Amino acid sequence: MNTKLILISLLCASRIVGFCQNESKLLGIWEGKIVAGAALRVVFHFSKDSSGNLSATMDSPDQAAQNIACDNIRIDDDSIFLRVPVAHATYSGLLTDTGGILGKWNQGISFPLNLKKVDKVTGLNRPQTPIPPFPYSVEDVEYENANGSMHYGATITIPQGKGPFPAVLLITGSGAQNRDEEIMEHKPFGVIADYLSRRGVIVLRVDDRGVGKTSGDFLRATTVDFTTDAGNSVDYLTKRPEVDQRKIGLIGHSEGGMIAPMLAARRKDIDFMILLAGPGEKISKLMEDQNAALYRSVGINEKAIAAFKPFFRKIVEHIRDSKDVATFDNKVETDLDEWRKNTPPAYVLATTRIYDDSSRKVFIETLNATMYSPWFRYFIQFDPQVYLQQLHCKLLALNGERDLQVASKSNLAAIKSAMERAGNKQSEVIEIPGLNHLFQTCKACTVSEYGQLEETFSPVALRIIAGWIDRNVK
Repeated sequence: MNTKLILISLLCASRIVGFCQNESKLLGIWEGKIVAGAALRVVFHFSKDSSGNLSATMDSPDQAAQNIACDNIRIDDDSIFLRVPVAHATYSGLLTDTGGILGKWNQGISFPLNLKKVDKVTGLNRPQTPIPPFPYSVEDVEYENANGSMHYGATITIPQGKGPFPAVLLITGSGAQNRDEEIMEHKPFGVIADYLSRRGVIVLRVDDRGVGKTSGDFLRATTVDFTTDAGNSVDYLTKRPEVDQRKIGLIGHSEGGMIAPMLAARRKDIDFMILLAGPGEKISKLMEDQNAALYRSVGINEKAIAAFKPFFRKIVEHIRDSKDVATFDNKVETDLDEWRKNTPPAYVLATTRIYDDSSRKVFIETLNATMYSPWFRYFIQFDPQVYLQQLHCKLLALNGERDLQVASKSNLAAIKSAMERAGNKQSEVIEIPGLNHLFQTCKACTVSEYGQLEETFSPVALRIIAGWIDRNVK
C-alpha cells in the first residue's frame, strides 16, 4: 500500500512577485519542523533565477519530496509570504533580529513553522544502511526483456564461495520506487539484500519502471505491468550461472505482495515466496480498513469514520462502473453533495478537509487525478484470493502487528485460508508484535512516524526471514 500516504501534503512552481532590501537575507537554505502527530522537516531554498528575481523551492525530506516549487513570494520589510499551489497552502513569517523566521504553515489548519538558516539540510541517522566493504560481491547490472522493449537497472549481490546459491528477487510496494525501495532516507531493500547475501543468498533488487535506470512510463502502468517487469527480472536470474535454478524465490512488500503471487501463479520455476505486508483480502475492503486506521491514528473519532465509510464505498462503486473520468466526476460530485447534506460538517471536515467550495473543488480534483488513474482502477478491484489459491510454492507471510496500511490479523487470516484451500502444506503466517507497515519497531506507529524512526527494518523480522529460508530452501 502506498507507503507515501501522509498527514499533510507538502507538495510545492516558483516566481517572485515582490522585492525589498531584505531579499538578500533570504538567499540560502532555511529549515524547520511542522509538528502534526510527528515532526516533519520542511526546507525552503531561496535563490535568484536567471532574470535576477528571487525564487524558492521546498523540500519535505521526511516525506521524500524535493524541489517543490513555490510562488506568489512577497517580502514587505521583515515579513515574508509565499504560496504552495499544489498543496493549496501558504507560509508566512517574520525575520527576527537573531536571524531566524517565526512563521506559520497554513493548509486549512495552521501549524507553527519557525525556520533557521543552515549550510546544509540536517541529515537523518540510518544506522542499518549497509556501508562497504562487503563480504559478498556487488554488481550494478542492466538488462532487457526478450524483445528489447524494456530496459532494467538493478543491483545483484552474490555471496562469497562456491555456488550455485539460492536467489531471490525483491519486489517493491506501490509508488515509484528505486531498487532500495527508498523512503525518507531509509533503504529497506538494501538492508534485506545485505542481510541475506551475508548468509548465502543471491539478491536482485530492481528500479521500478520509469525510475533510475529502468525505462518505461510508471504513470500509465498497472500492477499487471509490474508483474511483467518482475517476470523479466526472474528471467535474468535464470541466466546467471551463480543461481541455483531449483531455488529461485520472490520477496514482495505491500503491493509487491500482490505481484509475487500473480507471477508465481503463471510460472513453475518459483520455489519459494515471502510476503511482507502482502494483502489477503479484497483491496476495496483493505482500503476501507486502511482509511479507518489512518483516521484513528490522527485522532478522528469513530462517528466521523463511520460516516465516511458509505461515501467511500460509493467512490469504489463509481471507479468500477464509470466509463470515463467525466462520468466518474459527475457521479462522485452528486454523491458528495448528498453526503455533505446529511453529514455533520465536523465529520466532513475531519475526513475530507472540505469546508467550503474551494476545498470541495480540491477534493474532487484529487480524486480524479489519483483514484481514476489506470493503476488505481485496477488496484481497487483486485482480489488476492484468485492468485493465492493457485500457489503451491513454499510460502512465508509476515505482517507487523501495528501496520495501519495492511491490517495484520485480517490479511494474514485471509492468506492462511487461501493456503488451506490450495492444499499448500508448506506455508506459514506470522504476525510480529510492535512493527509497522515498513517493518520498523514503532512507537506512535503512525504513517508520519516512518521518517522519524532510525530503524529501517526490524532485526527480528530479518532473523525470521533468514531462518525460514535456512529451514525451507537451503
